[in-house]
This record gives sequence, C-alpha cells and structure tokens, in this order.
Amino acid sequence: MKKLSWLTLVLVFMLVLSACGGNSSKNNEGNANSGASSSGSQNSQSKGGGSEKVKITILNSKAEIHNQMTEAAQLFMSANPDIEVEVISTTQDQSPVERASALYASGTPATLTMLDTGDIEKFADKALDLSNEKWVADLAQPFLVDGKTISFPFAVEGYGLIYNKEVLDKVSGGSFDPASINTTAKLEALFQKIEQAGIVPLYIGSMDWSLGNHFLAIAYATQPDTDVKGFIEDLKQGKADLVSNPSFNGLLDTFDVMKRYNGGKDDPMAVNYELSTAMVAKGEAAMTFNGNWLITELLKSNPEGEYGFVPVPISNNEGDHANSSVAVGATKQFFLDAEKSTPAQQEAAKKFLNWLVYEAEGQDFLVNKANVIPAFKNINLELNNSLAIAINQYNLSGKSIEFAGNFVPGDHWKVLGASMQKYLADKADRATLAAEIEDYWKSMQ
Repeated sequence: MKKLSWLTLVLVFMLVLSACGGNSSKNNEGNANSGASSSGSQNSQSKGGGSEKVKITILNSKAEIHNQMTEAAQLFMSANPDIEVEVISTTQDQSPVERASALYASGTPATLTMLDTGDIEKFADKALDLSNEKWVADLAQPFLVDGKTISFPFAVEGYGLIYNKEVLDKVSGGSFDPASINTTAKLEALFQKIEQAGIVPLYIGSMDWSLGNHFLAIAYATQPDTDVKGFIEDLKQGKADLVSNPSFNGLLDTFDVMKRYNGGKDDPMAVNYELSTAMVAKGEAAMTFNGNWLITELLKSNPEGEYGFVPVPISNNEGDHANSSVAVGATKQFFLDAEKSTPAQQEAAKKFLNWLVYEAEGQDFLVNKANVIPAFKNINLELNNSLAIAINQYNLSGKSIEFAGNFVPGDHWKVLGASMQKYLADKADRATLAAEIEDYWKSMQ
C-alpha cells in the first residue's frame, strides 16, 4: 500500500506540472492575441508574417487632375508597399467644403483633404499641426493659422484671360505681346481685330466658381486704399459702396466688353468648362477667362498648343498696376485629419507629403503631370507648360495681385457666382448685382 501511495503521489505531481505548463502556454497565447488586436487597431496588425497595409484616403478637389493624382498614388504605393492610397475626387460643380463636411458627418473623413486656402480655417479644429514637418522650411509661400502650419500647399496658381498664342500671333501679324493690352479700351480693340479676322474673340465660361471666386474677386484685390481682408471687412460692416466703387465698376466695364464679344452670348449659360476650353484649344476662339489649371484640358484637345495670359484690365489708365497683373497665390491646400485618423495613418499621410516634395517621382508628378507651380523652394524642375511659365513670369516680375478667392467663405462661389451668372445672362443690372454682393457680405457679420 505504501508503494502504491508513493507511485500515486508521483503521478499526481507530474499531472500538476503538466497542467501548469499548459496554462502558461495559453496565457502567452492570450497576450500575443491581445497585442495583435491592439496593433491591428493602428493599421499594423501582423498578417502572414508581414504587416497589414495602412490605408489612407485623399480627397482631391482638383477634378481636372483626378487621373494624374491616381497615377501618383500608384507610384507612391509601389515605393511604399505597406501603404494603400485611395483617391476621391470632387466634380467641377461640387463644393470641396460640402464634400469634406459630408465625409465628416458620416464619420469617414479623408486622411488628407484638399481645400481652397480660404476654407482651411474652417477645419482648423480637425487639422493636425504640421509646423514641425521638414517641408515647412522649404515653403515659398507660408500660410499660417493662429501661428501654426496646419496645411500643405499643393500649388501656386493664377488666372486671367487665357489666349491661344497661334491665333493671336496670326491676328497680330507677328509675335503677340500680352503687355500691349493694358486698358479696357485696348482689350476691346483686340476683340474687334480678332472678330474681323473671322475668329470668335472669346468664350466666357458660365461656371459659378469661376465667375464668383475668380472674376468678381478681382474687385476685392484691386482696391487702392486697402488690402483684400480690409476691403472684405468694409463690406461686412456695410462701409463699402460698390455702386460708386471705381475698381468694381471698372472691372464690370471690362466684363461688359467681354459679354459683347462672347461667342456664347445668345445662350451664355450653355458655355461650360469643357466648351470654353475646347474652343480655345482648337483655335476656334482666341480667349477665355480661366486659370493655369486649364492647361491639362487644353493639351488634351491640342497637345501642341501654346497659351498665355492677358491681365483683366479694370480701367483705361495704363499706369494701373492691376491692368498689367494677374491674380497669383498658393491655392489648393491639404490638411491632415487629426480627429478620426490613427497615428499610423497620420504617419503614412506625412510620408506621402514628403514624397511629393523630396522624391523625384513626387516632384515630377507636381510639375510634369499635374502641371502645377510647386509652392516649395527646393523644387527646381523646369516648368513644362506655357500657362505655368506665364504665371511664374508674372509672379517673379512683381506683376501680380492677390488671389482674393483665398480669403472668401466657402459658399461665396455659389451665392455670388449665381449673382454673376444673372449679370452675364442680362437677368440683373449692375445696381442689382452690387446690392446682392453687399447683402451677402453683411450677412457674414
């Protein structure tokens, strides 16, 4: 019995040891699983011996470069196989602010959101502070909100009257000099000359964003006694009388001339982005009002085409700075979401921004694919399209005015763009237009 009891004790002892070892193994496995779950919430969960891809999304508000942005994302992913990038683009008629707001409302904001500069402050509470990023030191045109860099400038852009160089060279009987058109009267004389040559002088695109945030904004940028912000503040306070304002009236005098020679004057609202672009690209019209971003569409219709800018004059005084200048500014900006994105997504997005500034493929995308003027001093690639070159020349020579659309609220282009459309279609007179503009700004107090 003693021998049996001893053997029983040995067996019991061995079973206890075995059980302890098994529990230890299970505890370790549980800790490992817990760690993987935590890691997975940061988009880096181990999977099949490698890391799970971090997915980021980009809201692109430059619809004309959707394909190029998608290609850039593919190149970036090839160089960074642990990151997945999805590009979402707005349409030409869609407000970037509304799309961004809708994504936040649904709880699925983009990791990187591209907005107009004037709209960035609206999302300041959702934007990650980027002040310590490497590229901040290389900014050509810094943009601060409360002393912080919360956005990444995608491009320097400008706008004015875009002309087909081949057409105007032919009409001029030599090399056309845009500097020769520095008054409203001279612009009208040029239109007459083009018309006499059997060519449509221009097509005015009826897009509300173009008329509201670009054309009308010239009046804000050309006030002689104050800057853009100061004049806007006067409008808000009801201190600005547009009916008697020389810059506003001079700009509309020029617009009236443009209306008289508009190839689409019989049905002005039918002249959309595509039509106005195609007419100029094909040489069926000499000019249109738009910005250097138009080059992508122009080259689709005419890959060999060359184009330039004539400033929009606001008077018949040759000495007016505005008459020889185009609007230039750092426009489209990315902000990085700090509300819903994970640390892993934020790092991946930062990596993409650095790729744009410092990697050869990123720089090539900006300059040669997206056809934008980079906002960074370190990017020295030669600009390869005529509109970007023209804007850069105006800017470097000091012949520029503020890109005033950077300072207006997000609904400005829709509300006052609609007012400008009515004026374009002769559905409202100048006094009515002035009153609607003033009423809009007073409502912003």
